[in-house]
Amino acid sequence: MTSEISRKYEVVVVGGGAAGLSAAVTLSRALRSTLVIDAGEPRNAPAAGVHGFLSRDGVSPGELLVQGRKEVRRYGGTVTSGEVVGARPSAYGFDVVLADGRTVAARRLLIATGLTDELPEVEGLRDRWGRDVLHCPYCHGWEVRHRAIGVLASGPMAVHQALLFRQWSANITLFLNDAVEPSDEEWEQLSARSISVVMGSVLSLEVTNDAVSGVALSSGKVLPVEAVVVGPRFEARSALLESLGVETVEHPRGIGKHVETSAQGATSVAGVWAAGNVSDLTAQVMASAAAGVAAGAAINADLISEDTRRAVSAAGSPFTAEIEARVSEKILGSRRHGLDAASMGRMESREAG
Repeated sequence: MTSEISRKYEVVVVGGGAAGLSAAVTLSRALRSTLVIDAGEPRNAPAAGVHGFLSRDGVSPGELLVQGRKEVRRYGGTVTSGEVVGARPSAYGFDVVLADGRTVAARRLLIATGLTDELPEVEGLRDRWGRDVLHCPYCHGWEVRHRAIGVLASGPMAVHQALLFRQWSANITLFLNDAVEPSDEEWEQLSARSISVVMGSVLSLEVTNDAVSGVALSSGKVLPVEAVVVGPRFEARSALLESLGVETVEHPRGIGKHVETSAQGATSVAGVWAAGNVSDLTAQVMASAAAGVAAGAAINADLISEDTRRAVSAAGSPFTAEIEARVSEKILGSRRHGLDAASMGRMESREAG
């Protein structure tokens, strides 16, 4: 996917997922020279399909990106493979440095680098991630409906997850895994929804014929399940943003760290935008794409404002105070605001009296 790139662009987008590519399409359609730099590490690569994306339900994550890159190029944008290792302010805007030594200049930056999922240290969990180890019911709930689902507690949202997945299956088991102690109210809720609760730490997952078949406890007991739900800690891929002075903050629900932005993706640093999971930890693919469109439109509007200021400055203001005085003198002579000098004098005398 490596393409020949120019030395200078109006916008450089770092990250070629749903958010980054959608922003690039929006900007390219606005006739902005746009470069997308993608490291090729999509978070949802292990998943069989993308869901909740109108008209694209079930498409593989890889195919969605292939089609997105084609759309960017159709409108004149550029997409290249590469890892961005740094960015710094410059007279033009920013200098973006790639790991292979290439450097490009950008007037504006959009960071859409996503996040990483930090999973509990349970043997087999990472290997099955995105397949039959899940976290989002709206992404994968339908695919595991009516099955035996184990919810592996990893933090304060565990009971919420168990109650949530209860909508997709009547056979839910919550494994506390020494990670959480439900409140009295939560115990009541779990009981009312017929959700089984298992005490003790989880050692590993059992896999049979390339499918999760059970959860093994440290006690040696194995409980049969057909899918496992776990809430990972979400960590924004924010190193580039932090190097530019944009801080990451803890999410209000305690599920990880993210970058705070305006509704359109503007960060606390002028000229730098962020979109997708780097700023919205729980956004699904379609929401990330929408965030990219909003950020792209906002960046274009910001550039229009700057282009207009520059044009006015280059042309010179057509009606400065000095010019106004000269024009008034030529047109009105001694008259001001429809009054001649004598009338003005009489008015000033009355006011003084």
